[in-house]
Amino acid sequence: MANVLITGATGLVGGHLLRMLIQQPEIARITAATRRPLTTIPAEVHNPHDPQLTDALAQVDDPVDIVFCCLGTTRREAGSKEAFVHADYTLVVDTALTGQRLGAQHMLVVSAMGANAHSPFFYNRVKGEMEEALIAQQWPRLTIARPSMLLGDREVRRTNESLLAPLFAFLPGNWKSIEARDVARALLKEALSPQKEGVNIITSAKLREIAASQA
Repeated sequence: MANVLITGATGLVGGHLLRMLIQQPEIARITAATRRPLTTIPAEVHNPHDPQLTDALAQVDDPVDIVFCCLGTTRREAGSKEAFVHADYTLVVDTALTGQRLGAQHMLVVSAMGANAHSPFFYNRVKGEMEEALIAQQWPRLTIARPSMLLGDREVRRTNESLLAPLFAFLPGNWKSIEARDVARALLKEALSPQKEGVNIITSAKLREIAASQA
C-alpha cells in the first residue's frame, strides 16, 4: 500500500490520474494539493488548497511514498514568461522538495517532448531546465514522461492544440498526439511497477505502448 502526493490534479492529465488513483486498491492515501478546492471527490482524498500552491504544499505533513506532478501550462495561458517559469519550473521543483521532505522515494513528472535545457525554444528550454533540477535532487527513482501533444477535454480550450490536433494524429512515432488518459495510465503503471532505480525517461511512443498494455 502506498501513500501518494499529486499536484496538477485539476489539469488534463492530473484529473485522469486522480480518478485512477481513487480506484486503485494499492493506494492507501491520496493527498492532492491544489490552488482551488477540488469538487466531487471522496472524503479519503486530502485536499490542501491555496491560491499559492507552495502554501498548499506546506500544509502537507503525512508521510508520502510516491509523488506525481502533472503541472503544466503555456506561456499564453500563464500570461508572461515569468508566470510560465513559476508554473512549469518553480512549482514542479516545490512539489518534488515537498515529496522529499515527506520521505518519498519515487517522483513522476509530466514534462514534454523536446524538453532540452539548451533548446533555443523557450518552452522546451524551461521543461529541460525543470528536468535537470529534478535530476540534481538525486531521487532514488525519477520517472520523466515526455508526451507529444495531449488530447482530451480541457476546461479552457487551447487554440493551437485545437488547430494542430488533427495533424498530429497522423504523425509517426513520438510525434503522434496522445490521449491525456493514456499518459495518466502509463504513469500509474510505472508508479506501481517493480523498482527501477535511477532516472527513467519515457518517450511519447513508449507512453502509448505502456497505456495499451493496461487497456
